[in-house]
Amino acid sequence: MNFSPDGILLIGSVLTFCSILISKTGYRFGIPTLLLFLLVGMLFGSDGLGLHFNQVSEAQFIGMIALSIILFTGGMDTKLKDIKPIMVQGVLLSTVGVLMTTLLTGLFIFWISSWSITSISLPLMTSILLAATMSSTDSASVFNLLRSQKMHLKENLRPMLELESGSNDPMAYMLTIALIQVISSGAEFNFSSVGIDILIQFAVGGIIGWMLGKFSVWLNNKINLSNGSLYPILLLSLIFITFIITDRLKGNGYLAVYIAGVVVGNNKLVFRKETDTFMNGLTWLVQIVMFLTLGLLVNPHEMLAIAPVALLIGLFMIIVARPLSVFACLLPFREISLHARTFVSWVGLRGAVPIIFATYPVVAEIPGADQIFNIVFFITLVSLIFQGMTIAKVARMLHLDLPEEKTGNEFGIELPDEIDSQLMDQTLTAEMLENGNRLMDMNIPKGTLVMIIKRGERFIVPNGQLELKVGDKLLYISEGGKDEG
Repeated sequence: MNFSPDGILLIGSVLTFCSILISKTGYRFGIPTLLLFLLVGMLFGSDGLGLHFNQVSEAQFIGMIALSIILFTGGMDTKLKDIKPIMVQGVLLSTVGVLMTTLLTGLFIFWISSWSITSISLPLMTSILLAATMSSTDSASVFNLLRSQKMHLKENLRPMLELESGSNDPMAYMLTIALIQVISSGAEFNFSSVGIDILIQFAVGGIIGWMLGKFSVWLNNKINLSNGSLYPILLLSLIFITFIITDRLKGNGYLAVYIAGVVVGNNKLVFRKETDTFMNGLTWLVQIVMFLTLGLLVNPHEMLAIAPVALLIGLFMIIVARPLSVFACLLPFREISLHARTFVSWVGLRGAVPIIFATYPVVAEIPGADQIFNIVFFITLVSLIFQGMTIAKVARMLHLDLPEEKTGNEFGIELPDEIDSQLMDQTLTAEMLENGNRLMDMNIPKGTLVMIIKRGERFIVPNGQLELKVGDKLLYISEGGKDEG
């Protein structure tokens, strides 16, 4: 079916519009938003309303663009002071954990392939390839769920999970590409050469990501553009430059953009607020486009034949492979409680990334690639439904949840990063006004100033003689607040 340019624009707009409307309902019932985007794509696809989309290469390209932006934005939101205490744990989970999950799941798939009741028959290397495509937790899903559900967790679990999900995609990607090359060439799997290649990709990706992240910060702060709206676009161009340069130098582009995002996010940036707003909005847009595209790509009727075996593989990953990998990686760290290890085991969400990686065998025309894609897609749905919808409940059940932290202030006012001050708000009570009801009577610390007062819907510019009332909201500014915080 061929569409005119305006037809494509209309269909894309309708799909996006429907996705956003449905996400509002999904959020109310605790359904992962990204799962709904996938379902909308499937609804409008060939087995639904009849939109035919079978361009796997184009879907892969869209996924590459989207994942680069998602990983960079996730890196920007990763605070070094939060991840330093759990750096080693996060790196172990994203490397050794991915490798263990791949091997355990791959051997299990190869074992069940010999069963007469299963609908698949995959050789060992192809079984491990299938496992590799879905061995990483999906950064898009994890970032989205933790933020949308406003989850605050004990034992530094949130930064650990975000570090793992943001940095384990490169490991899964490299394993997938290496296994595709082995299967395509018919050569034997050489552990040493693959291991060296992975180390080179990590080293090159890490170095270039750090260097271009530093360069991005320097350029952003020194270029002095006449229009502030151009700064986020400048940063966007640097994301793709980082990815392409790293890829051309045989490094891992996904790791590079994530590290560049971490560097940018942990340095002072002019027009920080505008940049954050732009990147967050863009991240949502590419997530919607990516999940819709992948939903359109799949033919649900093809999943019926592999549904039982895919469910079996998915349950094995959730109940056996992921917990074994997590507990093995966290074994040296006795300060991490059993409840925390259990929760990390459960938050092994699969999402768009495994589906994108599953397109690589299809493009490379690996035997059984269609089965691999359908199995990965089915397991992703299972993971988002069973794990994604229960994360908050499991956290509460394991007593790992914390009260929601207050962020920002009720006035909606923020200060640029270059101003080393802090804003605070306070609601007046009767006890606070016992020694006098004028602003000059209040015991305000030195270096602190009342900027504005909110009384009901009114905003009042303060002065020393102003009579205060119970319920008034005061906005303070204090010098040196950011450094002290």
